[in-house]
Amino acid sequence: MTRNAKINTLLLLLVAALAVIPLAFGMGDHKEEPFAGADAQAEAAITELKPDYEPWFSPLYEPPSGEVESALFALQAALGAGVLAYYFGVRKGRRQGAEQARAEAGTASGAGAAARES
Repeated sequence: MTRNAKINTLLLLLVAALAVIPLAFGMGDHKEEPFAGADAQAEAAITELKPDYEPWFSPLYEPPSGEVESALFALQAALGAGVLAYYFGVRKGRRQGAEQARAEAGTASGAGAAARES
């Protein structure tokens, strides 16, 4: 197994452990919403510390339910992943194209030099 394959396997195991350990050990069982987002936790902490707090602004769009909010978040994540994948694909394609152009230029210059020597 190559070094890169070992590193990739280790990283995959680490990601799987990060996903499974909180569920397996019941972390967050004492909470009403064990895996609530940071926004909800911050809101709860603020209202606990200062009950009369008034937000500076309100959201532009309030989704009708938590499922819609989750779907919009997943769509946002998918679009971001698509943009990143496109960027890295274009970058790799340009690099491969440049390498191919260099290889063809090297072959062409070698053939030209051989023809001049004859």
